[in-house]
Amino acid sequence: QVQLVESGGGLVQAGGSLRLSCAASGRTFSNYAMGWFRQAPGKEREFVGAMHWNGNTYYTDSVKGRFTISRDYAKNTVDLQMNSLKPEDTAVYYCAAAAFIGTMKSGGNEYWGQGTQVTVSS
Repeated sequence: QVQLVESGGGLVQAGGSLRLSCAASGRTFSNYAMGWFRQAPGKEREFVGAMHWNGNTYYTDSVKGRFTISRDYAKNTVDLQMNSLKPEDTAVYYCAAAAFIGTMKSGGNEYWGQGTQVTVSS
């Protein structure tokens, strides 16, 4: 019954911006960490960033200063604003949720979205 649905993926030029959105349904995630992972072809899935219930944010080093996570706790959504995009950001981006930030960062998420493709051209 619980679903996370991503939207906003697409093709963008290097240096451009894109905003991804994740809408959750089936339960409230106000007391959960919610965030984003990505997986490029031939690469392992990697943690991108997350926001916990208290508003604290966490980002992998490669996106710090370029990506920003925001949440609307009432609407049960989490967004990923991506600026200064690089070709190496090309990947399928997945929304995820976990009860603890440590679980989120380690990849042991309880819920996953279906993924949305982001392609950055040179």
